Parts: sequence; C-alpha cells; structure tokens
Amino acid sequence: MSFQAWTIFALFWVVFVTTPGPNAVNCITNGMNLPFRRAMIGVLAILTQASLFLILSALGVTALIAASPTGFFIAKLVGAGFLIWLGIRGWLRARLPVNADERPARRVYLHALAIATINPKSVAGYLAAFSQFVQPDVPIWQQMIVIMPTALTITALSYTGFTVLGAVLGRAALGAVFNVWVRRVMAICFIVYGVLLGTSATPQAGR
Repeated sequence: MSFQAWTIFALFWVVFVTTPGPNAVNCITNGMNLPFRRAMIGVLAILTQASLFLILSALGVTALIAASPTGFFIAKLVGAGFLIWLGIRGWLRARLPVNADERPARRVYLHALAIATINPKSVAGYLAAFSQFVQPDVPIWQQMIVIMPTALTITALSYTGFTVLGAVLGRAALGAVFNVWVRRVMAICFIVYGVLLGTSATPQAGR
C-alpha cells in the first residue's frame, strides 16, 4: 500500500470509528457505570470484533454478505432489534441505582462484542474500506500488514476516548437527576440507532 493510499485509508477509518454509534454509546455507558479498568474490557471486545471483521473482509466474506439481500436483511433486523431492546431496557432502568460491581468482566466483554458484531453498519464500513481503498494489483495480505495495525490503533484510541468521556460524565453525574437524564439520553441513542439501522439500505460493493 502506497503512502497516499494509507493516508486516505487512515482518514477514512478515523471518521468511521469516531462517528458516534452504538459502540461509542456503549463505551460511554461503561465508562459511566463501571470502574475504568473493567470499562476498558468493552474496548477489548470491540478490537476483537474489528480484528475478526478485518480478516473476514480480506477473505471477501463481508462482500458476500452484502451481496445477499436476504442475509443482510436478517442481520439488519436482528441488530436493530437488539439495539432497540437495549435502549428500552436502559430507559426503564435509568432511575435504578448503579452498582459498579454488578457486571462481571465476562459479561461486559460479551455484551460489547454483541453490540459490535450484530451491527449491519460494520458490514457497510468494512465493505467500503475494502472496496475503495485496497489495491487490487497488490496481494491482499501484504496490504493487511499495514491495514490491520492502522485500523486497530485508531479504533483503540477512539473507543478509549469514548470510555474516558463516560468516566468523566460518570463523575459529573453524581447528582441523581443529572444521572437519570444522562442514562436516558444514552438509552434514546440506542433506540435511534436501532431504528436507523433497521431502515437502512443494503450496502453495495463499489460505492
């Protein structure tokens, strides 16, 4: 991958992972409600999903998923329903006291992994990256040596930042009223993302 191609890819990836979405909302929520070290397990889960999707993208699997309207439609509905359920659950639980130790590390990890994976937006993003920025005349695995460290580093920095933001908000949300409204805003974000994903169009290769 040339330096110019790498620069374009890096800029695209910065926009891709810093645009607020379900992963960002989950990181902010974890930062608010969990000790920082445990909240960072959510970032680890996102990096796991990113690594898997990068490899699958290189193998062409995401292109196959996007090429199957039925498969993408099912994945889209499952992902949308999951996010909407999280939002409704978060709204209903907004007034309940938060116990920072109530969720074990394994649950934090699997919860974040589910949000990152069952998200058709990920398929669209990875498909766009590999259809627009990968050079067809260069062996894919030679490019992956550059792509994966770049993508994972930017991803880690972005979602660590969202987690830190959540931790700062958590400290500010010591007042009961403010805490309830911040949690409700996070819940509404999940519902909105779920609706948007449920009504989104199937991504097309080459766009």
